Order: sequence, then C-alpha cells, then structure tokens
Amino acid sequence: MISDYLKGLIERAKKGYKTIVLPEGEDERILQAAHVIAEAKAARLIILGDEEEIKAYYAKNNWSLDGISIVKPENSPKLQEYANLLYDLRKAKGMTEEDAQKTALNYNYFGTLMVKAGDADGMLSGANHSTADTVRPALQIIKSTHKDRSVSTAVLLVKDGEAFVFSDCAVIIDPTEKELCDMALAAGETAIKFGIEPSVAMLSYSTRGSGKGEGVDKVRNAANMAKELLKTPEYAGKGIKIDGELQADAALDAVVAKKKAPDSDVAGHARVLIFPCLEASNIGYKLLQRICGCEAYGPLMQGLNAPVNDLSRGALVEDIIGMIALTAIQAEK
Repeated sequence: MISDYLKGLIERAKKGYKTIVLPEGEDERILQAAHVIAEAKAARLIILGDEEEIKAYYAKNNWSLDGISIVKPENSPKLQEYANLLYDLRKAKGMTEEDAQKTALNYNYFGTLMVKAGDADGMLSGANHSTADTVRPALQIIKSTHKDRSVSTAVLLVKDGEAFVFSDCAVIIDPTEKELCDMALAAGETAIKFGIEPSVAMLSYSTRGSGKGEGVDKVRNAANMAKELLKTPEYAGKGIKIDGELQADAALDAVVAKKKAPDSDVAGHARVLIFPCLEASNIGYKLLQRICGCEAYGPLMQGLNAPVNDLSRGALVEDIIGMIALTAIQAEK
C-alpha cells in the first residue's frame, strides 16, 4: 500500500524526472518498484540485468517498459569506456587496466560508473548486496563533496505523515567528534532537501551534563564544533539548529524538554536525530519500522558528489519505490 507520504515523494520526483540506475534486475522487488515509478513517470530507469528475463517478467504482468531501459553490462557498448574511466580514477591506487576491465563488469561498479560518466543521475542498490558493496564503489568513483568531511548515511522515518531523519545508520560504526559534527551538518542539509525542519539533536544518555562519561563528552564536543560551523557563510540562511548532548525524550517531548533543557532551541521538537554510534541508530530505526509500523527509507548517502543509495536487504517494494523517488529528488540541483 502506497502511503500519502510516499505519494508526495513520487509527485516531487516527477518534477525533476531524473535517470536512476538499478543494478539488481534479478530481484522481483526491484522490477515491481521500477514498474510503479515508470508508470507514474517519476523517473527514467535503467535496470541492469538479463534483457530477455526482464522483458519476459514485464510481459507476464502485462506491464509496459516505457521509461525503462535494460542494460546487460557484459554486452554494453560502453563497457570499455567505463573500464577506461575506472582505470583513470584508480590507477594511482594501484589498479591495472586488467583489473579495471574485470571490476567494471561488477554491476554495482558499472552502475556507479554510469553516474560518474553522466549517463545516469543516481543509483540505488542493496536489495541483494551488503552496504559495503554499494558504498565502496561510490567512495572510490563518485567521491566526497568535501575532501575534509566524512561521508555518512541517513534514514527517513515516517509515522502518520511526520518525517524524521536518523543518522548515521549504515556506515560509521564508532564516529569521532569530527565525524559526528560532519554527520549532524550533513543530516541537517538532508532534512532541508526533503522538506523536514532542520532541528538537529545530538543524542546521548545524558542531557546537559546529567550523565558522565567519555561518550557524553564526545557528543557535547561534537555539538559545540557543529554550532561553530553553523556561524560560517556556508550555512548562513539555511536555518539549521543543532543542540546536544540530549537524551531522546528531551529531544522529542516538549514537556520533558522544558524540565531538562528549558533554554534549548532544539529540545522538544527535534526532527533530525544524530546517534552516538551505529549500533544505536541501526537497531533503533529497525525497531521503529518493525514494531511501530514506521515507514523507513534509507540508508541515503550524505556528502557524495552524486546520489548513490543503499537499500536494506529486507526492503519491501514500497520501501524501494520511496528510495527511487528519494534518489531522484537528491539528484536535483
């Protein structure tokens, strides 16, 4: 069932009508989601896989392939061009031309090279691959927007039409103060991109010194670092607000916030939650998805030069539809 929130994402994606590559054409969930997106004209799609099998699947369901291209990397006339591109990008790291030829045949690498070459605006993978399989080519080929900042991920959690951003849910296991700072600023910009209030709470088991420990100090220091960066021209006028350290109840509940952090301009109405470690964020969002019935879209990569996004291997068709739409929206300049 497509929620009102997901319908809104599809409508927004239609305005940009970007080209998104899907490397996992062997997965029926991908083919079903691609059908919905193509029928809605929310994005042009390139599916990587066996052309005969995919065409047969669509024919069996009486679905049109309008707006969908099918590419088998092994047979692509652009394979050599992509292999050359990969070699140029990675030869300084020791990659040989032979290695580049073999690596370009990997569907995730091929799809990422399509984005780098400008033949697609974004890529979505992960239905049958680990996060590392999706993220590694992106870091090697698309690369970070800022060399001095870490790349992280975010998940959009939606309940009754209200959306929240959780970060980092997939990449940085035990973030440093600097990585938490980068994550908070990137997640604030992710929120802006998707029309969510960029009110960022950096979470801990302590609010304003109520608890002690290295973890608390790390979150507090990262929050202070991020607040200083918000004063720079890069963030002027964006409206991002950051506070921490805050406990989850103080971040989300106005009554609790009044008691624990009465002078905070974030506490009580945070919509962006930065977690102190990957364990907490990943477990947290999946519990909310499975127990509370929240819609969960992500992980979305933050800080790359072009959108390459990851799916949970347990993703539902509706999740994939949303992620295609979100990837297309991310590709809008």
